[in-house]
Amino acid sequence: MSELGVVRKRRSRAEAEALVAEFEASGLMREAFCELRGLAVGTLDKYRRRAQRGSQSDGGSLLPVEVVSSRGHDANRAGRDVLVVESRSGRRIEVRCGFDAVTLERLLAILDRA
Repeated sequence: MSELGVVRKRRSRAEAEALVAEFEASGLMREAFCELRGLAVGTLDKYRRRAQRGSQSDGGSLLPVEVVSSRGHDANRAGRDVLVVESRSGRRIEVRCGFDAVTLERLLAILDRA
């Protein structure tokens, strides 16, 4: 307990992300949302900045992945294997065997800024 008699609750990252999602879906102004939830506006702002940074960094939030394999057990097909990554926005990247990892990293960094 602090000098003012206020007990601070430490929220997990998942709880903070849930609060941000709830706020964004609520349509309320920050002050109104925080008053309803018993949350300081500065705390909500901090959670929102963290969520924004997390979505822009390489270690951002996890996304669902669908694994589709059309390859049988035919060894002759190994040279034609393709890894396809499609973003929620519809961007699609196809990577074949022997790809240049450095170029792919640079491409992903550029797309993250777009």
